[in-house]
Amino acid sequence: MAAELHVELVAADRSVWSGEATLVVARTTSGDIGVMPGHQPLLGVLESGPVTIRTSDGGTVVAAVHGGFISFADDKLSLLAEIAELSDEIDVQRAERALERAKSDADASAERRADVRLRAVATR
Repeated sequence: MAAELHVELVAADRSVWSGEATLVVARTTSGDIGVMPGHQPLLGVLESGPVTIRTSDGGTVVAAVHGGFISFADDKLSLLAEIAELSDEIDVQRAERALERAKSDADASAERRADVRLRAVATR
């Protein structure tokens, strides 16, 4: 079994993060999944939620991901997201305002996006 896996986190408009990791945790339509080196091949649909990447150097990368796909084979993990942003790119005050605005507008999808962004920041 390999000691690490290569991870590519890509959004529709850019490459968000790429590197070596020991563990990736993401939310799929089947529930949360953790992928480590040597995992069985998989293909799944991503739900909106934070993605946590434990890097090979002992660090942690957290991203807010909104929809997309996850694919793993041969110790290569691809996260292809509709929208993704690293937690350190998220403006907390802006996300909090967006959450309040979504609640007052009764916009469930905007509320979910803002909530995911705030959860990603909370875990960094």
